[in-house]
Amino acid sequence: MEQYKQEFIEFMVDCEVLKFGDFTLKSGRKSPFFMNAGAYVTGAQLEKLGEYYAKAIHEHYGTDFDVLFGPAYKGIPLSVATTIAFSKLYGREIRYCSNRKEIKDHGDTGILLGSKLKDGDKVVIIEDVTTSGKSIQETFPILKEQADVEIIGLMVSLNRMERGLETEKSALEEIREKYGFPANAIVCMAEVVEHLYGRPYGGRVIIDDKIKSEIDHYYEKYGAR
Repeated sequence: MEQYKQEFIEFMVDCEVLKFGDFTLKSGRKSPFFMNAGAYVTGAQLEKLGEYYAKAIHEHYGTDFDVLFGPAYKGIPLSVATTIAFSKLYGREIRYCSNRKEIKDHGDTGILLGSKLKDGDKVVIIEDVTTSGKSIQETFPILKEQADVEIIGLMVSLNRMERGLETEKSALEEIREKYGFPANAIVCMAEVVEHLYGRPYGGRVIIDDKIKSEIDHYYEKYGAR
């Protein structure tokens, strides 16, 4: 596994973003692991996170795009941090854009905050994690209603490797087929397990035999085919 992926996995653990236990997800599924980008709360954490995202986006999508769209709410700081990192690392001024949950009717009106979208804009969507693809169902119409944009791709930090809403395929693969743009992640859950299972880190074993068994059981039920 690439060094930067190992570092990112440990970074998620250090920031208490990736946790193991008993969680109910937005999709309603009961999961033994949970990834919460809302736990990135300091300037140093967000700076480093933006750099991981920027490197992954650069690797998969290059620099030929105009806007980084982060769906509300967690996508807002992700898009801001990553546009800053993209400017720093690659000298490319990407605009950030996010949506509001409610349309603003005064001052800076509309459903968008940050940059407005224009016809012809090339957009990369950035999210923390995609479990079932439900969030893209909400995001895609918002983008298309604002302007005639081209969606270059989706970047998430963790591919949970479980099936989507409509098929036995992974949520990311389902998004590729349904919407016609690629979907990628900095790391996938198999890489997380490979790196942390049975290995002491920070004075403890993050994924022991019990947690590994629970993860295996979860994938027997929800894993992509």
